Amino acid sequence: MVSKRICRTVAMAVAVTFGVTVQAQKLDEALGKLGEEYQPERAYLHFDKGAYSPGETIWFKAYLQAGIFPSDISKNFYVDWTDGTGLVLFHTTTPLLEGTAKGSFDIPSTYKGQVIHVRAYTSWMKNFDTVFFYNKDLRVVQAKDAATAVKKTEVNLQFLPEGGDMIAGLKSRVAFKATDQWGKPVFVKGKITNAAGELVDTFKAVHDGMGTVEIETKAGDSYTATYTGADGQPKTVKLPELKTVGATLSVNGYGARRSFLVERTADAPDNFKTLYIMATLQQQLIYRAKVDLTESAAIGGSMPVGNLPSGLVNITLFDANWVPVAERITFVNNHNYSFKPTIEVVGDTRKRAKSFIDIDVPDTVSANMSISVTDLNAGADTSDNIVSHLLLTSDLRGYIHNPAFYFKNESDSLQKYLDLVMLTSGWRRINWQDIANNKMPDIKYRRDSSYLSFSGKVFGATPIQIREAANINLIMKSRDSSTSLNFLPLRPDGSFSDPSMLFFDTLKVYYQFNKIRDMASRVAVSFSNGLLPVPYRIGDLPPVANLVIFDTSGNARIRLLANEQARLTKLLQTTTLEGVTVRSKAKSPMQILDDKYANGLFKGDGYQFDVMNDVVAQSSFSVFQYLQGRVAGLQINNTGTGGQPSATWRGSNTSFFLDEMPVDAQQLSNIPMADVAYIKVMRPPFFGSFGGGSGGAIAVYTRRGGDVKSEPGKGLDSKEIAGYTKFKQFYSPNYAVADSRHEQPDVRSTLYWNPYVLTDPKTHRISLEFYNSDITKKMRVVIEGMNKEGRLVHFEQIVD
Repeated sequence: MVSKRICRTVAMAVAVTFGVTVQAQKLDEALGKLGEEYQPERAYLHFDKGAYSPGETIWFKAYLQAGIFPSDISKNFYVDWTDGTGLVLFHTTTPLLEGTAKGSFDIPSTYKGQVIHVRAYTSWMKNFDTVFFYNKDLRVVQAKDAATAVKKTEVNLQFLPEGGDMIAGLKSRVAFKATDQWGKPVFVKGKITNAAGELVDTFKAVHDGMGTVEIETKAGDSYTATYTGADGQPKTVKLPELKTVGATLSVNGYGARRSFLVERTADAPDNFKTLYIMATLQQQLIYRAKVDLTESAAIGGSMPVGNLPSGLVNITLFDANWVPVAERITFVNNHNYSFKPTIEVVGDTRKRAKSFIDIDVPDTVSANMSISVTDLNAGADTSDNIVSHLLLTSDLRGYIHNPAFYFKNESDSLQKYLDLVMLTSGWRRINWQDIANNKMPDIKYRRDSSYLSFSGKVFGATPIQIREAANINLIMKSRDSSTSLNFLPLRPDGSFSDPSMLFFDTLKVYYQFNKIRDMASRVAVSFSNGLLPVPYRIGDLPPVANLVIFDTSGNARIRLLANEQARLTKLLQTTTLEGVTVRSKAKSPMQILDDKYANGLFKGDGYQFDVMNDVVAQSSFSVFQYLQGRVAGLQINNTGTGGQPSATWRGSNTSFFLDEMPVDAQQLSNIPMADVAYIKVMRPPFFGSFGGGSGGAIAVYTRRGGDVKSEPGKGLDSKEIAGYTKFKQFYSPNYAVADSRHEQPDVRSTLYWNPYVLTDPKTHRISLEFYNSDITKKMRVVIEGMNKEGRLVHFEQIVD
């Protein structure tokens, strides 16, 4: 397991243990169990570039870690692609191979938003705080951005005492952080006064809106910060209230050791006179010490960290009863997180010229890398990378501005700035109260220890019928028209499965029972792929989502490339369609559906759903489950009185119709989704309902004869089931060979993308080649990756 390897690694550090009590041993055992069985995963996505235009493809490579190693916990990886409001545009499901996955998303050519929000996760990650899912906003540069009024900056100033609290009578180091309404840092300076209005100290941000101030606190006093707001007017912020008794924890130092100072109030009770310090890294104990304050009110110590893996160390101060009273995180950077391949880029920026990349990993450890080569001005995001994300931001709550900055070099100034991030950021906290009671995290989602698996269950059949049927016969047809047969035995409970089946895209499954051919019409059969359901909308987007994107030279370059590509596409279409006269506007598929099914008052405006072509609909159990959360204002309760579903809109009951005849909720709930062709939800008031329809209406239309195409399995019951998202291959032209596609202008902004560059001890040298476009004058080469020991690489080079 991953956590055992972590234990072996952190054991190289000197773990100092004094005064081990029974309670300490219980904490050790519970902490060991937490690290062994409940290690969370962290994800990072390498994109081919940082900004796109509508109609382009976003290419990505995912890297997954648990602790400090590639994760072996999960086998399936999920990505939600949403607009700025959280509406899911597309859902990607890909298999994980040695902690990595690949995929892509085609931005709709009609997309009007300025960002595509990316949320990536595994099933195992859903057991823990979802704020640690991978989240990122990708810029979408429109041909003409809509004019946006620039809002005045609103300053949010926070004061955060080191360790968590300000204690009366003790000197406190208080960090502060100033951000605007989008979470971006702003410069701030001001003064701190006491309750009498006397000056205590001044403060001034030293890096990205952050800084610290030292305050000699006095019992019964209070403190206020005054600063100048964006409007030029003075603003005030109250500092945290003082605790009357307690202890403080202060941590200093960089490099191989961390010094700490523990201080208690003079009149502190006995439980503050014997204290304990515990330090953890990736939920593994690395240091413990007893702090004796019976004779003295303050004592200092030093913690060795020079042999640790690089990462966040969580230092907790406990009282004599092992209740946590202060906590502090510090970043240990021992510069042992990377592997160093030899990379040589031989670039040629002439039109359609060939370039080369040679990579040599002279190591006995296998490496897994991804490479992107783009037009230099085609939208790069250098604020975060695989190193800064997996080592830093993936363990911290909230937005961290420009995290890659802290790994630019090994200077002390960067370490000091990084410590400000530690003082002002939340992190993956350990719930020590739960640990003390041996209470582990509540696991609702199992470990994804296997890949996608095909399974199902028969409902409504008696045990005798299941025994007589014996098998279910399946005809599986994929979208490429390939067909396969499968015969699966039925278990006594009606379930069946084939764990060896692995499929991509969508399968249409026709089924019948082996010995009772008409049984399919009398029972319900559900199919499952073992994957998480596709979400319709995600909430709680990070605060940096939906930022107003102002024009930059990079945006202008992307817009130029996109407009040129659109012009060429239009030119090709014009040439192809020359001589064709369009006399009428073609109807959309939804209009055709509405004309086919709806009549009279039912032809009015409403929410429309093409159920026949919706994979999510085919996997839903009922109309009500399918519609839940899909219509703004419509409230659906799937577990109403007596188990009967219900629906309301604006506080009034919604009317139900089946083929435009009124029915009750139970009747509508019993309609198999395989029989439904079209659903229309009419907004209130709907005058086709009895009493005026103040709650709107749901109209369900069943399939007609013309809705079923002639295909293998005709006459059998069928359902669709989604598999892994179909892989798309990146097209990289080879101008050394003749190809009709080469006759068209080449305005690619991504010149080369390779998500899987693999090396091992035998094949440790890789040579790659690619061709330039017609317009690129400068290239950006980015290589990222991870080896089997969890060490990382980030390489970037400009070619001109």
